[in-house]
Amino acid sequence: MATRININPDICNGRPIIANTRIPVQTIMEFLGAGDSIEEVLEEYPTLKREDIYACIQFAAKLMANHYEVRKIA
Repeated sequence: MATRININPDICNGRPIIANTRIPVQTIMEFLGAGDSIEEVLEEYPTLKREDIYACIQFAAKLMANHYEVRKIA
């Protein structure tokens, strides 16, 4: 996965992207979250491989594994 997802402050404002593209991980996750299948995402982005989509899912899952402190505001 590490080689399929890149973070570079000079590309897409440092947002995580699929390597060798300017396609943000967030974009792929939004398609999947909206109910699109992996096959539909691949049709929309024919340069991507199935492994790229899996890498996005793994990346998002690792982000969610972080512990977040919940604070009441106001």
